[in-house]
Amino acid sequence: AHILRRVLRLGIGEAIRADTMGFDVAITELVLTESSLEKGSGGTTTEFTVEFNLLPKKKMEYGAVERAAKRINIALARATDNGDIALAMGAAAKAETAWPADVRDRVIEEFLFDAEDQDEGEEEDSGGVVGDAAIDDMDDFDLREVVPTTKLIIDEKTLILPDQEEYDGPFGMPGDTTYAKDDIYLGGGNGGVFSDYSKESINSSPFQGTLGPILLDAVVQRAIQRQPRVIAIGDVHGCLDELQMLLRRCDYRPGDLIVFLGDLVSKGPDSLAVVQMAREIGAIGVRGNHDFEVVRWHQAIKSGADPPVIGSEHYRIASTLSKADLKWMYSLPWYITSKELGALFVHAGFVSGIRLGKQNPRLMMNMRSILPDGTVTSKFFNNWPWARLWDGPKTVLFGHDADRGLQQYEHAIGLDTGCVYGGRLTACILPEKRLVSVNAKREYFHYRRKRFD
Repeated sequence: AHILRRVLRLGIGEAIRADTMGFDVAITELVLTESSLEKGSGGTTTEFTVEFNLLPKKKMEYGAVERAAKRINIALARATDNGDIALAMGAAAKAETAWPADVRDRVIEEFLFDAEDQDEGEEEDSGGVVGDAAIDDMDDFDLREVVPTTKLIIDEKTLILPDQEEYDGPFGMPGDTTYAKDDIYLGGGNGGVFSDYSKESINSSPFQGTLGPILLDAVVQRAIQRQPRVIAIGDVHGCLDELQMLLRRCDYRPGDLIVFLGDLVSKGPDSLAVVQMAREIGAIGVRGNHDFEVVRWHQAIKSGADPPVIGSEHYRIASTLSKADLKWMYSLPWYITSKELGALFVHAGFVSGIRLGKQNPRLMMNMRSILPDGTVTSKFFNNWPWARLWDGPKTVLFGHDADRGLQQYEHAIGLDTGCVYGGRLTACILPEKRLVSVNAKREYFHYRRKRFD
Protein backbone atom coordinates (compact mmCIF):
# COMPACT_ATOMS: atom_id res chain seq x y z
CA ALA A 1 0.00 0.00 0.00
CA HIS A 2 2.88 2.39 0.72
CA ILE A 3 4.10 1.95 -2.87
CA LEU A 4 0.66 2.79 -4.25
CA ARG A 5 0.48 5.82 -1.96
CA ARG A 6 3.80 7.02 -3.39
CA VAL A 7 2.56 6.56 -6.97
CA LEU A 8 -0.68 8.43 -6.22
CA ARG A 9 1.19 11.25 -4.46
CA LEU A 10 3.56 11.75 -7.40
CA GLY A 11 0.77 11.39 -9.99
CA ILE A 12 -1.60 13.86 -8.31
CA GLY A 13 1.19 16.34 -7.72
CA GLU A 14 2.22 16.22 -11.38
CA ALA A 15 -1.37 16.41 -12.69
CA ILE A 16 -2.28 19.58 -10.77
CA ARG A 17 1.26 21.06 -10.85
CA ALA A 18 1.33 21.24 -7.05
CA ASP A 19 5.06 21.97 -6.93
CA THR A 20 4.77 25.06 -9.15
CA MET A 21 1.98 26.35 -6.87
CA GLY A 22 4.19 25.92 -3.81
CA PHE A 23 2.59 22.84 -2.23
CA ASP A 24 3.53 19.29 -1.32
CA VAL A 25 0.99 16.46 -1.69
CA ALA A 26 0.37 14.19 1.31
CA ILE A 27 -1.93 11.14 0.97
CA THR A 28 -4.02 10.87 4.16
CA GLU A 29 -6.48 8.11 3.24
CA LEU A 30 -6.63 5.44 0.55
CA VAL A 31 -9.59 3.08 0.05
CA LEU A 32 -9.56 0.39 -2.67
CA THR A 33 -12.88 -1.10 -3.80
CA GLU A 34 -13.12 -3.86 -6.38
CA SER A 35 -16.37 -4.15 -8.34
CA SER A 36 -17.78 -5.69 -11.51
CA LEU A 37 -17.92 -3.74 -14.77
CA GLU A 38 -21.12 -2.92 -16.64
CA LYS A 39 -23.38 -5.77 -17.78
CA GLY A 40 -21.98 -7.74 -20.68
CA SER A 41 -18.40 -6.54 -20.36
CA GLY A 42 -17.13 -9.12 -17.85
CA GLY A 43 -14.21 -8.69 -15.49
CA THR A 44 -13.71 -6.40 -12.54
CA THR A 45 -12.28 -2.96 -11.87
CA THR A 46 -10.65 -1.32 -8.88
CA GLU A 47 -11.86 2.10 -7.76
CA PHE A 48 -9.53 4.29 -5.71
CA THR A 49 -10.93 6.75 -3.22
CA VAL A 50 -8.07 9.04 -2.35
CA GLU A 51 -8.00 11.80 0.25
CA PHE A 52 -4.95 14.02 0.23
CA ASN A 53 -3.73 17.24 1.81
CA LEU A 54 -1.76 20.03 0.18
CA LEU A 55 0.89 21.45 2.49
CA PRO A 56 2.42 24.89 1.70
CA LYS A 57 6.19 24.96 1.42
CA LYS A 58 6.46 28.45 2.91
CA LYS A 59 4.43 31.08 4.74
CA MET A 60 1.37 32.38 2.87
CA GLU A 61 -0.91 35.35 3.39
CA TYR A 62 -4.61 34.66 3.85
CA GLY A 63 -5.53 36.09 0.44
CA ALA A 64 -2.87 33.96 -1.24
CA VAL A 65 -4.31 30.87 0.45
CA GLU A 66 -7.80 31.62 -0.92
CA ARG A 67 -6.43 32.22 -4.42
CA ALA A 68 -4.38 29.02 -4.26
CA ALA A 69 -7.41 27.00 -3.16
CA LYS A 70 -9.40 28.26 -6.16
CA ARG A 71 -6.53 27.46 -8.56
CA ILE A 72 -6.20 23.98 -7.08
CA ASN A 73 -9.94 23.31 -7.45
CA ILE A 74 -9.82 24.32 -11.11
CA ALA A 75 -6.63 22.34 -11.78
CA LEU A 76 -8.06 19.23 -10.12
CA ALA A 77 -11.35 19.47 -12.04
CA ARG A 78 -9.51 20.01 -15.32
CA ALA A 79 -7.08 17.15 -14.73
CA THR A 80 -9.94 14.80 -13.85
CA ASP A 81 -12.10 15.81 -16.84
CA ASN A 82 -9.43 15.75 -19.56
CA GLY A 83 -7.63 12.62 -18.37
CA ASP A 84 -4.39 14.32 -17.30
CA ILE A 85 -4.67 12.79 -13.83
CA ALA A 86 -4.87 9.28 -15.31
CA LEU A 87 -1.89 9.94 -17.58
CA ALA A 88 0.17 11.39 -14.71
CA MET A 89 -0.60 8.43 -12.45
CA GLY A 90 0.23 6.03 -15.27
CA ALA A 91 3.59 7.76 -15.76
CA ALA A 92 4.30 7.60 -12.01
CA ALA A 93 3.41 3.91 -11.95
CA LYS A 94 5.67 3.24 -14.95
CA ALA A 95 8.59 4.87 -13.14
CA GLU A 96 7.98 2.83 -9.94
CA THR A 97 10.63 0.11 -9.54
CA ALA A 98 9.48 -1.46 -6.26
CA TRP A 99 6.64 -3.43 -7.91
CA PRO A 100 7.12 -6.64 -9.92
CA ALA A 101 6.80 -6.02 -13.65
CA ASP A 102 3.42 -7.77 -13.97
CA VAL A 103 1.91 -5.78 -11.08
CA ARG A 104 3.29 -2.52 -12.47
CA ASP A 105 1.86 -3.26 -15.93
CA ARG A 106 -1.56 -4.07 -14.43
CA VAL A 107 -1.62 -0.81 -12.47
CA ILE A 108 -0.58 1.20 -15.55
CA GLU A 109 -3.36 -0.45 -17.56
CA GLU A 110 -5.93 0.45 -14.88
CA PHE A 111 -4.82 4.10 -14.75
CA LEU A 112 -4.74 4.55 -18.51
CA PHE A 113 -8.02 2.75 -19.27
CA ASP A 114 -9.89 6.00 -19.90
CA ALA A 115 -6.95 7.82 -21.48
CA GLU A 116 -5.68 5.39 -24.11
CA ASP A 117 -8.26 6.17 -26.85
CA GLN A 118 -8.15 9.97 -26.58
CA ASP A 119 -10.34 11.60 -29.25
CA GLU A 120 -8.43 14.09 -31.39
CA GLY A 121 -11.46 16.07 -32.54
CA GLU A 122 -12.13 19.30 -30.65
CA GLU A 123 -14.57 22.20 -30.97
CA GLU A 124 -13.38 25.22 -32.92
CA ASP A 125 -13.19 27.31 -29.73
CA SER A 126 -10.98 24.78 -27.93
CA GLY A 127 -7.83 25.86 -26.10
CA GLY A 128 -8.99 27.47 -22.85
CA VAL A 129 -7.34 27.22 -19.50
CA VAL A 130 -10.17 25.21 -17.99
CA GLY A 131 -10.48 22.52 -20.63
CA ASP A 132 -12.87 24.22 -23.05
CA ALA A 133 -12.36 21.28 -25.43
CA ALA A 134 -15.35 19.93 -27.24
CA ILE A 135 -17.29 17.84 -24.78
CA ASP A 136 -19.58 16.97 -27.70
CA ASP A 137 -16.70 14.99 -29.21
CA MET A 138 -15.35 13.46 -26.02
CA ASP A 139 -13.97 9.96 -25.78
CA ASP A 140 -15.86 6.87 -24.63
CA PHE A 141 -16.83 7.02 -21.00
CA ASP A 142 -16.46 4.15 -18.58
CA LEU A 143 -17.95 4.37 -15.11
CA ARG A 144 -14.57 3.62 -13.52
CA GLU A 145 -12.75 6.58 -12.09
CA VAL A 146 -10.35 7.72 -9.41
CA VAL A 147 -12.26 9.80 -6.86
CA PRO A 148 -9.84 12.32 -5.34
CA THR A 149 -10.75 14.39 -2.30
CA THR A 150 -8.46 17.23 -1.29
CA LYS A 151 -8.02 19.47 1.72
CA LEU A 152 -5.85 22.54 1.88
CA ILE A 153 -4.00 22.32 5.20
CA ILE A 154 -2.46 25.56 6.43
CA ASP A 155 -0.49 25.55 9.67
CA GLU A 156 -1.20 28.59 11.87
CA LYS A 157 2.50 29.43 11.83
CA THR A 158 2.47 29.74 8.04
CA LEU A 159 -0.69 31.87 7.80
CA ILE A 160 -0.66 35.67 7.76
CA LEU A 161 -4.11 37.28 8.22
CA PRO A 162 -4.34 40.80 6.71
CA ASP A 163 -7.34 43.12 6.78
CA GLN A 164 -9.30 42.59 3.56
CA GLU A 165 -12.76 43.24 2.16
CA GLU A 166 -15.11 40.31 1.86
CA TYR A 167 -16.36 39.49 -1.64
CA ASP A 168 -19.97 40.71 -2.00
CA GLY A 169 -20.98 39.06 -5.28
CA PRO A 170 -23.90 36.66 -5.77
CA PHE A 171 -21.82 33.61 -6.65
CA GLY A 172 -19.59 31.40 -4.55
CA MET A 173 -16.85 28.98 -5.29
CA PRO A 174 -17.62 25.28 -4.69
CA GLY A 175 -18.73 24.87 -1.08
CA ASP A 176 -19.82 28.48 -0.68
CA THR A 177 -23.42 29.68 -0.42
CA THR A 178 -24.53 30.58 -3.93
CA TYR A 179 -27.56 32.67 -2.96
CA ALA A 180 -28.09 35.08 -0.09
CA LYS A 181 -31.39 34.71 1.75
CA ASP A 182 -32.64 38.12 0.68
CA ASP A 183 -31.60 37.89 -2.99
CA ILE A 184 -35.19 37.28 -4.08
CA TYR A 185 -36.45 40.71 -2.96
CA LEU A 186 -36.23 44.05 -4.72
CA GLY A 187 -33.88 46.50 -3.04
CA GLY A 188 -32.16 43.78 -1.03
CA GLY A 189 -29.47 41.21 -1.64
CA ASN A 190 -28.08 41.04 -5.18
CA GLY A 191 -30.76 42.07 -7.66
CA GLY A 192 -33.96 40.45 -6.44
CA VAL A 193 -37.11 40.47 -8.55
CA PHE A 194 -40.08 40.45 -6.12
CA SER A 195 -41.41 42.89 -3.58
CA ASP A 196 -41.29 41.76 0.05
CA TYR A 197 -44.85 41.34 1.35
CA SER A 198 -43.78 40.09 4.78
CA LYS A 199 -45.43 41.72 7.80
CA GLU A 200 -42.38 43.78 8.75
CA SER A 201 -41.93 45.09 5.16
CA ILE A 202 -45.56 45.57 4.15
CA ASN A 203 -45.40 49.39 4.28
CA SER A 204 -42.64 49.51 1.66
CA SER A 205 -44.38 47.12 -0.76
CA PRO A 206 -46.53 48.37 -3.70
CA PHE A 207 -49.87 49.81 -2.51
CA GLN A 208 -48.84 48.72 0.99
CA GLY A 209 -49.48 45.12 0.04
CA THR A 210 -53.18 45.45 -0.81
CA LEU A 211 -53.13 45.38 -4.62
CA GLY A 212 -50.22 43.12 -5.56
CA PRO A 213 -51.47 39.83 -4.04
CA ILE A 214 -54.99 40.40 -5.43
CA LEU A 215 -53.66 40.82 -8.97
CA LEU A 216 -51.34 37.84 -8.52
CA ASP A 217 -54.21 35.64 -7.34
CA ALA A 218 -56.24 36.67 -10.38
CA VAL A 219 -53.43 35.71 -12.76
CA VAL A 220 -52.96 32.36 -10.99
CA GLN A 221 -56.66 31.53 -11.15
CA ARG A 222 -56.82 32.42 -14.85
CA ALA A 223 -53.81 30.18 -15.54
CA ILE A 224 -55.34 27.27 -13.58
CA GLN A 225 -58.62 27.53 -15.52
CA ARG A 226 -56.68 27.33 -18.78
CA GLN A 227 -55.00 24.06 -17.66
CA PRO A 228 -51.31 24.97 -17.92
CA ARG A 229 -49.05 22.71 -19.95
CA VAL A 230 -45.40 21.69 -19.77
CA ILE A 231 -43.47 22.39 -22.97
CA ALA A 232 -40.11 20.57 -23.28
CA ILE A 233 -37.76 22.12 -25.88
CA GLY A 234 -34.67 20.58 -27.48
CA ASP A 235 -31.23 22.16 -27.95
CA VAL A 236 -31.66 25.88 -28.76
CA HIS A 237 -27.95 26.80 -29.13
CA GLY A 238 -28.63 30.54 -29.23
CA CYS A 239 -31.29 30.40 -31.99
CA LEU A 240 -33.52 33.14 -30.59
CA ASP A 241 -35.73 33.71 -33.64
CA GLU A 242 -36.56 30.03 -33.95
CA LEU A 243 -37.31 29.81 -30.21
CA GLN A 244 -39.79 32.68 -30.46
CA MET A 245 -41.43 31.10 -33.52
CA LEU A 246 -41.70 27.75 -31.72
CA LEU A 247 -43.38 29.29 -28.67
CA ARG A 248 -45.91 31.04 -30.91
CA ARG A 249 -46.63 27.77 -32.72
CA CYS A 250 -47.10 26.05 -29.34
CA ASP A 251 -49.57 28.82 -28.41
CA TYR A 252 -47.48 29.56 -25.33
CA ARG A 253 -49.19 31.72 -22.69
CA PRO A 254 -48.32 32.71 -19.10
CA GLY A 255 -49.01 29.73 -16.89
CA ASP A 256 -47.36 27.24 -19.26
CA LEU A 257 -44.04 25.91 -17.96
CA ILE A 258 -41.09 25.75 -20.37
CA VAL A 259 -38.46 23.07 -19.69
CA PHE A 260 -35.27 23.42 -21.74
CA LEU A 261 -33.36 20.19 -22.31
CA GLY A 262 -29.92 21.82 -22.12
CA ASP A 263 -27.47 23.56 -24.48
CA LEU A 264 -29.27 26.88 -24.66
CA VAL A 265 -25.98 28.54 -25.57
CA SER A 266 -23.05 28.36 -28.01
CA LYS A 267 -22.75 27.97 -31.80
CA GLY A 268 -25.89 30.01 -32.62
CA PRO A 269 -26.44 33.74 -33.24
CA ASP A 270 -27.67 35.08 -29.84
CA SER A 271 -26.91 32.96 -26.77
CA LEU A 272 -27.19 35.92 -24.38
CA ALA A 273 -30.74 36.79 -25.48
CA VAL A 274 -31.86 33.15 -25.25
CA VAL A 275 -30.73 32.88 -21.62
CA GLN A 276 -32.30 36.24 -20.76
CA MET A 277 -35.60 35.22 -22.36
CA ALA A 278 -35.58 31.83 -20.58
CA ARG A 279 -35.12 33.53 -17.22
CA GLU A 280 -37.71 36.24 -17.85
CA ILE A 281 -40.50 33.81 -18.83
CA GLY A 282 -39.85 31.72 -15.70
CA ALA A 283 -38.52 28.71 -17.60
CA ILE A 284 -36.56 25.90 -15.98
CA GLY A 285 -34.15 23.46 -17.58
CA VAL A 286 -31.37 20.93 -17.22
CA ARG A 287 -27.66 21.48 -17.67
CA GLY A 288 -26.17 20.67 -21.07
CA ASN A 289 -22.48 20.25 -21.82
CA HIS A 290 -22.21 23.74 -23.33
CA ASP A 291 -24.08 25.33 -20.41
CA PHE A 292 -21.66 23.48 -18.11
CA GLU A 293 -18.66 24.99 -19.92
CA VAL A 294 -20.05 28.51 -19.50
CA VAL A 295 -20.46 27.94 -15.75
CA ARG A 296 -16.90 26.56 -15.54
CA TRP A 297 -15.52 29.59 -17.38
CA HIS A 298 -17.34 31.92 -15.01
CA GLN A 299 -15.71 30.16 -12.06
CA ALA A 300 -12.34 30.51 -13.78
CA ILE A 301 -12.90 34.23 -14.42
CA LYS A 302 -13.84 34.74 -10.77
CA SER A 303 -10.65 33.03 -9.65
CA GLY A 304 -8.51 35.35 -11.77
CA ALA A 305 -7.75 33.02 -14.69
CA ASP A 306 -6.32 34.60 -17.84
CA PRO A 307 -8.44 34.72 -21.02
CA PRO A 308 -7.82 31.79 -23.41
CA VAL A 309 -5.04 32.15 -25.97
CA ILE A 310 -7.41 30.88 -28.66
CA GLY A 311 -10.80 32.60 -28.74
CA SER A 312 -13.46 30.71 -26.79
CA GLU A 313 -17.18 31.31 -27.26
CA HIS A 314 -17.88 29.83 -23.84
CA TYR A 315 -15.49 32.37 -22.28
CA ARG A 316 -17.16 35.24 -24.16
CA ILE A 317 -20.62 34.16 -23.01
CA ALA A 318 -19.51 33.69 -19.39
CA SER A 319 -17.90 37.13 -19.32
CA THR A 320 -20.88 39.01 -20.81
CA LEU A 321 -23.98 37.38 -19.25
CA SER A 322 -25.71 39.52 -16.63
CA LYS A 323 -25.60 38.49 -12.95
CA ALA A 324 -29.26 37.48 -13.05
CA ASP A 325 -28.74 35.32 -16.14
CA LEU A 326 -25.61 33.70 -14.68
CA LYS A 327 -27.50 32.92 -11.49
CA TRP A 328 -30.18 31.23 -13.62
CA MET A 329 -27.50 29.20 -15.43
CA TYR A 330 -26.01 28.11 -12.10
CA SER A 331 -29.43 26.84 -11.02
CA LEU A 332 -29.72 24.26 -13.85
CA PRO A 333 -29.65 20.71 -12.42
CA TRP A 334 -28.37 17.52 -14.07
CA TYR A 335 -31.91 16.20 -14.47
CA ILE A 336 -35.53 16.90 -13.47
CA THR A 337 -38.12 14.28 -12.51
CA SER A 338 -41.91 14.68 -12.46
CA LYS A 339 -44.04 12.07 -10.71
CA GLU A 340 -47.27 13.70 -11.92
CA LEU A 341 -46.23 13.63 -15.59
CA GLY A 342 -44.40 10.30 -15.33
CA ALA A 343 -41.46 12.03 -17.01
CA LEU A 344 -37.73 12.62 -16.66
CA PHE A 345 -35.87 15.52 -18.31
CA VAL A 346 -32.12 15.27 -19.04
CA HIS A 347 -29.73 16.67 -21.64
CA ALA A 348 -28.07 13.52 -23.04
CA GLY A 349 -29.40 10.39 -21.36
CA PHE A 350 -29.38 7.81 -18.57
CA VAL A 351 -27.79 4.38 -18.14
CA SER A 352 -30.54 1.80 -17.66
CA GLY A 353 -30.37 -0.22 -14.46
CA ILE A 354 -28.69 2.53 -12.38
CA ARG A 355 -30.86 4.54 -10.01
CA LEU A 356 -31.05 8.28 -10.68
CA GLY A 357 -29.01 9.33 -7.65
CA LYS A 358 -26.09 7.20 -8.86
CA GLN A 359 -26.09 8.36 -12.50
CA ASN A 360 -22.82 9.92 -13.70
CA PRO A 361 -23.26 13.70 -14.39
CA ARG A 362 -20.73 13.61 -17.25
CA LEU A 363 -22.72 10.87 -18.95
CA MET A 364 -26.01 12.70 -18.38
CA MET A 365 -24.53 15.64 -20.34
CA ASN A 366 -22.62 13.73 -23.04
CA MET A 367 -23.70 10.12 -23.75
CA ARG A 368 -25.17 9.09 -27.09
CA SER A 369 -24.70 5.33 -27.41
CA ILE A 370 -24.40 2.15 -25.31
CA LEU A 371 -22.52 -0.64 -27.10
CA PRO A 372 -23.40 -4.34 -26.80
CA ASP A 373 -20.56 -4.87 -24.28
CA GLY A 374 -22.03 -2.20 -21.99
CA THR A 375 -19.62 0.62 -22.94
CA VAL A 376 -21.24 4.05 -22.57
CA THR A 377 -19.93 6.52 -25.14
CA SER A 378 -20.49 10.05 -26.37
CA LYS A 379 -19.88 8.90 -29.97
CA PHE A 380 -22.67 8.28 -32.46
CA PHE A 381 -22.94 4.54 -33.16
CA ASN A 382 -25.76 4.19 -35.63
CA ASN A 383 -27.28 0.96 -34.33
CA TRP A 384 -26.77 1.45 -30.60
CA PRO A 385 -28.68 4.48 -29.23
CA TRP A 386 -28.83 4.43 -25.42
CA ALA A 387 -32.60 5.08 -25.48
CA ARG A 388 -33.35 1.66 -26.98
CA LEU A 389 -32.35 0.13 -23.61
CA TRP A 390 -34.39 2.46 -21.41
CA ASP A 391 -37.35 0.47 -20.11
CA GLY A 392 -39.17 3.13 -18.06
CA PRO A 393 -41.50 3.32 -16.34
CA LYS A 394 -41.01 7.09 -16.65
CA THR A 395 -40.59 8.60 -20.11
CA VAL A 396 -37.26 10.38 -20.66
CA LEU A 397 -37.24 13.59 -22.71
CA PHE A 398 -33.71 14.44 -23.86
CA GLY A 399 -31.65 16.37 -26.41
CA HIS A 400 -27.94 16.40 -27.39
CA ASP A 401 -28.09 13.83 -30.24
CA ALA A 402 -28.59 15.89 -33.40
CA ASP A 403 -27.19 13.07 -35.57
CA ARG A 404 -30.23 10.88 -34.90
CA GLY A 405 -32.68 13.78 -34.98
CA LEU A 406 -36.16 13.13 -33.61
CA GLN A 407 -36.17 9.87 -31.64
CA GLN A 408 -39.33 8.14 -30.44
CA TYR A 409 -39.20 5.05 -28.26
CA GLU A 410 -41.73 3.55 -25.89
CA HIS A 411 -40.17 5.29 -22.88
CA ALA A 412 -37.87 7.95 -24.42
CA ILE A 413 -38.24 10.93 -26.77
CA GLY A 414 -35.20 12.70 -28.27
CA LEU A 415 -35.87 16.33 -29.26
CA ASP A 416 -32.53 17.59 -30.66
CA THR A 417 -33.38 18.04 -34.33
CA GLY A 418 -30.33 20.16 -35.19
CA CYS A 419 -31.75 23.68 -35.38
CA VAL A 420 -28.34 25.37 -35.20
CA TYR A 421 -27.14 23.11 -38.06
CA GLY A 422 -30.02 24.21 -40.30
CA GLY A 423 -32.53 21.58 -39.16
CA ARG A 424 -35.53 22.19 -36.91
CA LEU A 425 -36.27 23.29 -33.34
CA THR A 426 -38.66 20.83 -31.70
CA ALA A 427 -40.87 20.83 -28.61
CA CYS A 428 -42.96 18.17 -26.90
CA ILE A 429 -46.10 19.38 -25.12
CA LEU A 430 -47.05 17.42 -22.01
CA PRO A 431 -49.07 15.63 -20.81
CA GLU A 432 -50.43 14.76 -24.28
CA LYS A 433 -46.89 14.27 -25.75
CA ARG A 434 -47.75 16.35 -28.82
CA LEU A 435 -44.73 17.26 -31.00
CA VAL A 436 -44.36 20.75 -32.49
CA SER A 437 -41.43 22.07 -34.55
CA VAL A 438 -40.27 24.96 -36.73
CA ASN A 439 -37.65 25.16 -39.48
CA ALA A 440 -34.33 26.89 -38.82
CA LYS A 441 -33.91 30.15 -40.73
CA ARG A 442 -30.50 28.99 -41.93
CA GLU A 443 -27.45 26.92 -41.01
CA TYR A 444 -25.58 28.80 -38.28
CA PHE A 445 -22.89 26.21 -37.57
CA HIS A 446 -21.46 23.51 -39.81
CA TYR A 447 -21.66 20.16 -38.03
CA ARG A 448 -18.71 17.77 -38.40
CA ARG A 449 -20.56 14.47 -38.32
CA LYS A 450 -18.79 11.40 -36.92
CA ARG A 451 -20.59 8.14 -37.56
CA PHE A 452 -19.62 4.67 -36.41
CA ASP A 453 -21.18 1.32 -37.21
